[in-house]
Amino acid sequence: MKSSQDFLKAAVRIQDERARDYDKPEGERSMAATVQAFNAITGQSLTEAHGWLLLETLKNVRLFTAAGFHFDSALDGVSYSSLKAEAKARES
Repeated sequence: MKSSQDFLKAAVRIQDERARDYDKPEGERSMAATVQAFNAITGQSLTEAHGWLLLETLKNVRLFTAAGFHFDSALDGVSYSSLKAEAKARES
């Protein structure tokens, strides 16, 4: 896997797998509920897009601090970025 398109295609496959794993046709979409629970506990006002940004940031930290190339972090980062874009688009 070398090209950006390879990563995009793999991210689609991962999201499809998660849809099967979590039995939701639209894929695994638990971030909205997670952020809602976090906000209730902490009194914060994060959005779903903020939640995806947080996970994407985690994957970037792992990608840039691991020795060599951390494939899982790179692939999840691509996936989380697309989910963040989807959530952000719904905000407008």
